[in-house]
Amino acid sequence: MDPVRDHLLGERRAWVERVLDCADAVADSWPDERVSDRERVVTPFRAALDRTGVLAAAPTVLDECVTAAGGQLRAQPVASPPYVVVTSEGLVLRATLDDGRLVVRVRAFEVGRDPVGYRRGAQPPEDAVVVERPQA
Repeated sequence: MDPVRDHLLGERRAWVERVLDCADAVADSWPDERVSDRERVVTPFRAALDRTGVLAAAPTVLDECVTAAGGQLRAQPVASPPYVVVTSEGLVLRATLDDGRLVVRVRAFEVGRDPVGYRRGAQPPEDAVVVERPQA
């Protein structure tokens, strides 16, 4: 297993679940199971993440992920780009390590291309957490 993923699904599982709870609240506000307007996803998702303290905790979670990856941050992360990004697919944490980029995604929404639309995606944390990092 990946130590970053293990950390997120272990010690930080409640944080990941809060991200997904925020996505549920956003999707529950839609009139149908999908919406075509990206702003119906990103704006309320960011607001829910902020209201529940998920965004405020994100820099600490990113720092912990970097430590789990065996790295060290060059600068103190903040809850905004480039470190923390709210997208139409979910929440992204990014850090530059000595050997490349660490990207952690909590994928909460799926993007359909034909027709273009957004719907609630992965449900359990195990399906939502994606870690991309340099291979040793």
